[in-house]
Amino acid sequence: MESGLLTADGYVGTELDLFAAARSWKAYWSREIAPFLRGRVLDVGAGLGATAEVLARRPGVTHWTCLEPDRRFAAAVDAKVAEGTLPAHVRACQGTLASLGAACAAAGPYDAILYIDVLEHIREDLAELARAAAALAPGGTLVVLAPAHPRLYSPFDAAIGHERRYTRASLRAIAPGGLRLVRLRYLDSVGLAASFANAALLRQAMPTSRQIAVWDRLMVPLSRRVDPLIGYRAGKSVLAVWTR
Repeated sequence: MESGLLTADGYVGTELDLFAAARSWKAYWSREIAPFLRGRVLDVGAGLGATAEVLARRPGVTHWTCLEPDRRFAAAVDAKVAEGTLPAHVRACQGTLASLGAACAAAGPYDAILYIDVLEHIREDLAELARAAAALAPGGTLVVLAPAHPRLYSPFDAAIGHERRYTRASLRAIAPGGLRLVRLRYLDSVGLAASFANAALLRQAMPTSRQIAVWDRLMVPLSRRVDPLIGYRAGKSVLAVWTR
């Protein structure tokens, strides 16, 4: 990540542990992207390996590379592999796509490249997605899940280093050349109301664990039912999938 929260000592955001217990939300978005995962997967900005824990064991996934600029997080991923929390075909590489080491570069080209709540941290997002497209194998997919709606930008976004929030239109506008858009939708329409409340009323720099629990246990299950009914036209997150 190229943001104000990535220092010489690593990533200094504090939200990873807070959202680690959001099991319903993880189940929702992982179901949305699971059909696009196969072969060699590059998980950009992998953090503590939370996405790998959910999806790396899917049938057809043969290699999973956690690309993470924070050396502490990369080491934590390796530790999880060693202890069996993550499968043996997961590996951590410290760095970014712009500074991919030889060992990580040799693992490509990739059949899927993921940016799960990561692209909003990267200042030069257009250039980043162009690099990702160049690292895709023929038939590969590029997946972006990001916070939606710039008008919802709040102290929480600033506190964890978000450069921006996206709309379907703004994600479409930075699509890499040579890729075809196959999915573009909003997720979590019910949670959108909570985001509006935070942006307009609470202005919190960080939600509480209780607020996260209420959203995850009550709002997300409702969103999974409501979102298809409204054609995925509203939500607090936006999902885009392109294929080469």
